[in-house]
Amino acid sequence: MMLRSALACVVLLSSMSALAAGRPRYGGELRVAHAGPPEVGEPALADTPLEATLLGLLSRPVCRVSPEGAVRPELARELSRPTSQAVRIVLPSPTAASAMARAWMRLSSTEGASPYRALLFPLRGEGRQVAASGATLDLMLAFPWPDLERALCHPALAAPVSSAAFGPFSAAGRGALGAQTAWPQGRPYLDRLLLTATDDRGLARLWSSRQVQVELDVGTETDAVAGAAFYATYLAFSPRRLPADFRQAVESAIDREDLTRLFVRAPAVPMPHLLPPSLLQQGPRPRPTAPAGPPRSVTLLYDAALDDQRAVAERIQVKLHERGYTVALEPMSRAALRARWASGDFELMLHALLLPGVPGPALGVVLDAAGRRDLLGVELPAIGAIADAGARDARARERALALAPTLPLVPLYAQAMGLRLAPEVGGLKLDAQGLPALDGLFLLPPEGAVPGGRP
Repeated sequence: MMLRSALACVVLLSSMSALAAGRPRYGGELRVAHAGPPEVGEPALADTPLEATLLGLLSRPVCRVSPEGAVRPELARELSRPTSQAVRIVLPSPTAASAMARAWMRLSSTEGASPYRALLFPLRGEGRQVAASGATLDLMLAFPWPDLERALCHPALAAPVSSAAFGPFSAAGRGALGAQTAWPQGRPYLDRLLLTATDDRGLARLWSSRQVQVELDVGTETDAVAGAAFYATYLAFSPRRLPADFRQAVESAIDREDLTRLFVRAPAVPMPHLLPPSLLQQGPRPRPTAPAGPPRSVTLLYDAALDDQRAVAERIQVKLHERGYTVALEPMSRAALRARWASGDFELMLHALLLPGVPGPALGVVLDAAGRRDLLGVELPAIGAIADAGARDARARERALALAPTLPLVPLYAQAMGLRLAPEVGGLKLDAQGLPALDGLFLLPPEGAVPGGRP
């Protein structure tokens, strides 16, 4: 009996040790480097996966979608449907609810015009009349839209970064972020993140010298992890200013495989259709013959902050020259680029968008980006009327294929964000948007040590 009791104690202690070894530790600081801007402020302009990830440290949307498609509260404390066409969101405070309502109304206004406003189109008033009642937002739908919750999880629908606690971390000065102990989903495991903004060469140097433990926005290194490719880039054109055969000229001149492989920052995939391959899997389309036409001069606008957009713009310049187009390139800030899009004041533009990982909402954003906001009221209600999620997604894909030839957008490629973690970092999870949740990271105990945890 004594021997049996002793063996039971050994088994129990071994089990407790194994449990402790697998349990995340609270505390410590993590050094993170990235090749991006030192600060990210406006959610509707934080289009790249890296920018959306950095924004998510300080300001989150009301929810997050898991890779399995489940919607989980983030900034929100509760997310429910009192009726089929009403969504109730309970925020941590009246301040958070008011900030979210203002952000959504601004997104839908003329001043803050953005293609991401299509995510709010199913609401009555299209998101222009959202009001908070204390800490609660009650959203009424204009038509059935079962995908509203998943759309509300998009990073562009977060509140602008402020001194209020809208994210799992808060600014602590000089690139440091401190954990928010009152974060609704539980404080992050880490006490601090130390962020370093650099370039590609700096990233490689910091990583090789082990000065950082997490590297964001890396390419296709063998030990890199990449999320789904939802950052889609299109060549937008003005049908009023260009001939009817312009799409044919572009399609005949551009090889998406070569463009993506040689000129686009990895991880990236060619995008032959209106939605990225992760949302719409179809084979490549045959390239048409080159049309004949008189020489023309056009201007191509692109995002000055993105080196690969410059490289792609220069490649398009060369290839369209073979089709009789003299293309002048004009780099612009993203805010200026989005303003030119909103006013329709452009001939050609590289338009990049972080699409939601759901076909219906993604199609809505693309239709708005194409300048066909009139189609939202036609296409979205018909898609939303389908109760079954799989059938609804299939309908959105069908409509994307059918509408593509009629829209002034030429799909080019889709990108994801690559990242690397040092061996002592655990807890990496990617959401359905393909973005990492850095607040879930933790430091593993040194080999042989027994970790401790604290609430």
